[in-house]
Amino acid sequence: MIKSMRDSTLLTLGLGSVFDVFRKGGLPVSAGDLADQVFGSSSERGSLVISGVCGIVGAGKAMQLGSRLEPYGVPVVGLDFPGAPDGVSGQYPGLERAFGAVGAARIMSNFIRLSYDGRRLPPLLGELRPRFLLEAVPELLEVKQAHYELFRRSFPGIEIRSVTSGFPSSELGVGVAHPAFPHEINKIWEIVEESPTPVTQLLWALGMVPVPVSDDWSFVLDVLFCGITLAGLRYHQATNMPFWKVDKFIRKLVGPNPFRAHDAIGAKGANFLTWSCLHHLSRRYGDLFKPTPALEERKASGQNWYPPNHFRPLVDWSMGPDEEEDFLSWIQGPYFQMAGLLLHEKRAHLSHANSIGELCAQFRRGAIAEVRRAGCDAAIKRVEAYHRLHPGAAAGAWHPEAFEQVEGPEGRQLYVNAEHDGSTGVISISRESYNGDVDAELNRAIDWLKAGGVDSLILTGDFHLSTQMVGADTSEFFPALEDRDAGYEIAAGWSKTARRLHDEFRVSVGCVGGKRCLGGFLELMLHCHCLVAVEDARLGMPEVTLPVVPGMEGCHWPFRKTGPDGWPRLIQLLLGGRTVAAAEAVGWLVDYAGPLEESIRTAWSVATGGEHGLRRRDFESGGLRDIAAALSRSDSTGRAMETAVEAIAESIRRSCEAKASEALEIQARLSADFMVSRACREGIIGAECARVMNV
Repeated sequence: MIKSMRDSTLLTLGLGSVFDVFRKGGLPVSAGDLADQVFGSSSERGSLVISGVCGIVGAGKAMQLGSRLEPYGVPVVGLDFPGAPDGVSGQYPGLERAFGAVGAARIMSNFIRLSYDGRRLPPLLGELRPRFLLEAVPELLEVKQAHYELFRRSFPGIEIRSVTSGFPSSELGVGVAHPAFPHEINKIWEIVEESPTPVTQLLWALGMVPVPVSDDWSFVLDVLFCGITLAGLRYHQATNMPFWKVDKFIRKLVGPNPFRAHDAIGAKGANFLTWSCLHHLSRRYGDLFKPTPALEERKASGQNWYPPNHFRPLVDWSMGPDEEEDFLSWIQGPYFQMAGLLLHEKRAHLSHANSIGELCAQFRRGAIAEVRRAGCDAAIKRVEAYHRLHPGAAAGAWHPEAFEQVEGPEGRQLYVNAEHDGSTGVISISRESYNGDVDAELNRAIDWLKAGGVDSLILTGDFHLSTQMVGADTSEFFPALEDRDAGYEIAAGWSKTARRLHDEFRVSVGCVGGKRCLGGFLELMLHCHCLVAVEDARLGMPEVTLPVVPGMEGCHWPFRKTGPDGWPRLIQLLLGGRTVAAAEAVGWLVDYAGPLEESIRTAWSVATGGEHGLRRRDFESGGLRDIAAALSRSDSTGRAMETAVEAIAESIRRSCEAKASEALEIQARLSADFMVSRACREGIIGAECARVMNV
């Protein structure tokens, strides 16, 4: 019997669990098989039709899906009015950057552009055998419904999904596949359907991130992002603070720049969509979502929110304590109330609802994580304070009892899940960047496995929300730029968590199944007794480019697992900041690299004592006496070194020369010392901190 801390998010797609992936030795479905199910066999392959293809969403998704479906021989048909602006051409440079000139040309040769008048479909479309329609026409319900009827009459049985930003499936009469951001790079799709279908599973198999949500007016991203925009508008209305200044204070508090984002996307369209979402939400839930006069005005005019740079410095001030408290109530109050609404309506798996805010709305922490961080009682009090400022919001959509879910298994483990069969455990991480929340949840997961008698472990991504592991969340370092103790607490605390993977299990295996594993995440994985990875995964320590000194024992732990022959390459990795393919790192950084399913089977064999042919590398707990000589011979240390390179080299030397029992303290102190240095404050992290925190 398999036990788990909470349900895997893969279960919401009908794809089993992460434990099942390893136990069965491979992914639950293949893109080729699903392409056959959705588009027909290769001899009778049908096409994908994207209507409204010239718009920002239609064009972006045409390139995103077209590039992934081309290997399976699925034609992509772009349909729009004859005079519609050519949005597709604007996407081509991105396609060329990703696939090169030859690859981009090959993908575009599979793309067919057709025009129609809105009433009759072009005759040529029938020859392309449409099997799936992705609709991206304007946000008018009657227009969408007439469009579906037109396709159903012509192509009975065709699968239809709408990219709508607000209308529920029950109103549309079709399922929803809402791209949670129009850019071709963002892979999140909010999915509304009665149960998982091959269409949704195909999106997952193609490398997308489909996220099932409930069928309500507006979707999780729109409730949160439109809601935070509205909160800023209400604060402007109450205080007359300029929009650009409100924008900067919101960024400092929760992360996104709502008004700047509207301008960047295109204020005319973005303002209308925001108004439309809020208008329909207010009709259902009341004044919490009622658009302000400023939004009503800009919905019609399409006017930008941000003035030119030279106007902004004319009005500049900081907040006093009372003003800060009011600002928190105006912004956090409705934000927490909306989070409570999402919880009450069970709009999505809590990990999904939380991650949508981070991956798409650019919140530093998702809404559920922010409630958890504040504490349920404090969050309720903040909403009540908002209701005193804006009494109308108290009249509906207020469900304080829903916050109890944050204390349950799903709420406690938003980013880290654990499963086991009594002897072998799998810990899966569903956040692409490591932060304090992930660290706390990882410790709880380890505790839970140990309490269950588990002595072997696989540590991996979740094969869903986390398609890569990009390192530490650098916003966690902002306090450490001014406070040495804060930097030490991060470096020492996270390192102690990582050591548990080495010290508390008979065997532990890190499995890198995504595109990248960098920085703090690579340091974490290296603490496992064995590290396996897909052969083309990029591994690296980019800290020198930020710059920071690696604080999760990257400056000594991998050196203790390989001989002096491998040290020059580790030194180059740390001091050069470049990545290496896993296949090129076997023996000195990783233990096995191969195709994904072979990596999965190898990880399972190592964890369960099966046949795998790998030898566990020895770990040297004493001092590495020859490390100084290796550093002196490296290219990076043979010239006048930059401050960051010099600091990392010093951390390598001192932490490697010490015993492992002493090295954690040494490297944590050196990492903290560097974070308060001028070099760090003037680097990428310091610049980002200044941009976000200084208003």
